[in-house]
Amino acid sequence: MKFLLTAILLPSLAAAAILPDAIGACQRGAVSKPAVSDRAIWTEFGLKGSETAVYRNGTARFTVTAWQLQDTTGSLAAFDWQRPAAAMPSTAAKLAAETPDSLLLVHGNYLLSFAGYKPSKEELDSLTGSLRNVDLTVLPVLPGYLPSDGLMPNSERYILGPVSLQKFAPGIPPSVAAFHLGAEAQLAVFHNPKGDASMLIFNYPTPQIAMQRIGEFQNLTGSVAKRSGPLVVIVLAPPDPDYAEKLLSQVRYQAQVTLDEYVPTRRDNIGDLVINAFVLIGILLVFSLVSGFALGGFRALLRRSRHGEEADAMITLHL
Repeated sequence: MKFLLTAILLPSLAAAAILPDAIGACQRGAVSKPAVSDRAIWTEFGLKGSETAVYRNGTARFTVTAWQLQDTTGSLAAFDWQRPAAAMPSTAAKLAAETPDSLLLVHGNYLLSFAGYKPSKEELDSLTGSLRNVDLTVLPVLPGYLPSDGLMPNSERYILGPVSLQKFAPGIPPSVAAFHLGAEAQLAVFHNPKGDASMLIFNYPTPQIAMQRIGEFQNLTGSVAKRSGPLVVIVLAPPDPDYAEKLLSQVRYQAQVTLDEYVPTRRDNIGDLVINAFVLIGILLVFSLVSGFALGGFRALLRRSRHGEEADAMITLHL
């Protein structure tokens, strides 16, 4: 009975493990669940599982924490939220930040944190290669619309619903944002001598929905907002209205067309098919004529060599 129970539970226990047994020369030691504060935000970001493990090699010791999110959008939102305020950009991954003794990065739908050690590229490739059910969908493009001039480092926050909106931008009611319509938002803080300004860019599925929502944003007291395509941009209670207008003018929607349907080639053109058929017929006709002349010339030459007698003449007895 005990063996049967172990056999049943073993696959689920193995699937629950996120981090590998070793990273380089360091072996995995104690494994635990990381403390999760603001669980409602993690739930909104799509947290599916998390794990913290201690790795040791002699006296060397460091800690790795992994969070598995629903998709790459959730991992981006978690990265912005968990990134240390003093972190600097890192080349360890497309989306990564580091401090002198830590590294935080995104790999697909995973957020990985290293405390006390920064793995080499080979060690990192081995670790990410061992992760299960990795979603490698491209990261959201919304952060790319943020102006770079005056952007305060590590102030970005990605907002996926009313919980994270209340956490990072409580000045906007969830009913105005209307997340049930498929909205996502990028928040950032910009420095200005007259006072810092918080700007949010809301992305809606279509320009028509953005046109319906822009009026609600413009009615918020003390804020300025504009629409650009499916984007609604708002600066919350700016201390300098002129600077707010400058920020708004720098956000311009540019459509990105992605073709995911079959693109016809020349082989699919019925006109090319007909032309090629006639070309083939012409080739066959020329080949037939050349073959006919060649055969006739050969028979004539053979007849001349036999003094007019057909090479394949039939002998008759006239009985």
